[in-house]
Amino acid sequence: MLRFIQKYWKGAIPFLLIILAYNLYFIFLMKEKDIRFLLYLDGLIVVFLAGYAGVQYIRFARWEQTKKQFLGHEDVIYHNLPDFENCEIVQHDVWILETKLNNQFEENCELQDDIARWCHEWKIPLATCLLIDETIKDVKIRASLREPLERMNHQVNMMMQECRLQSPLIDLQVERVSVAACVKTSIKNNQFFLIQKRFTLDIQEVDCVVYTDFAWLVYILDQLLNNAVKYANKEEPRLKIWTEKEEEKIRLYIEDNGEGISDSDIRRIFEKGFTGHNYHNGKYKSTGMGLYLAAKVAKKLEIELLAESVYGVYTRFCIVMRMADL
Repeated sequence: MLRFIQKYWKGAIPFLLIILAYNLYFIFLMKEKDIRFLLYLDGLIVVFLAGYAGVQYIRFARWEQTKKQFLGHEDVIYHNLPDFENCEIVQHDVWILETKLNNQFEENCELQDDIARWCHEWKIPLATCLLIDETIKDVKIRASLREPLERMNHQVNMMMQECRLQSPLIDLQVERVSVAACVKTSIKNNQFFLIQKRFTLDIQEVDCVVYTDFAWLVYILDQLLNNAVKYANKEEPRLKIWTEKEEEKIRLYIEDNGEGISDSDIRRIFEKGFTGHNYHNGKYKSTGMGLYLAAKVAKKLEIELLAESVYGVYTRFCIVMRMADL
């Protein structure tokens, strides 16, 4: 009602002024007058205006309901409004915005291609450096060089995957995938850091088949294993991986005995850029992108990525996937 009054009160001002002027003329300037005629006329005018306002309010209420439905759509709706007076202006503005978005989209695609090309070019000299490192006889020098080289290799691989992920045409190949093969590949990708941190691995009952994309599931596992390495228990780091069957789904668990996640942080670990309190106190360096990207991939694969933790005891991630038919 308030919005209706705010929209139409200005249109009622001329009518009110005319009625006021006529009443003043009737009262002060007419020599022979009968006040009953004036009251009768004013009554008719009030009834007419009330009826007119009622009709306008009904039209306004219906339009508000229609507008609410239109605003729930996920596409442009101006073409569904045949009585819209400024449709040409809206079409012009939409065309301008679409042109700008398309130009920006093309620039982003070119940037992603450049980054992917850069990553591919980096992998060749990086692989050469890893081979050269293996020929160094001094164990301490070889180990001190191997760690930064492995980190660079890991980051380049992650960057290549992230470029693919940011593309609107992300290539998903959903098929029958062995969970054991995915786990084995991810452990191989992270084997240097798992060995360096002296992790004890406990892998149980992962010999099952699900419907998903092999490469992207490995990507998610890489992010979870990278987190486990980063926040590992310094004395006896352990990593436990197992599966559980639940009706037509498979639950893949990845649990470590690292620092854990506080109750205040765990609700936000999948948010973009969230680093938690450990980053702010300078204990760990983190970008807050790993778990965000893992959750983004999981959403595209239509699988669930869950997390639970007891601070200082363990962190457990669960990937829920659809079981493949036997």
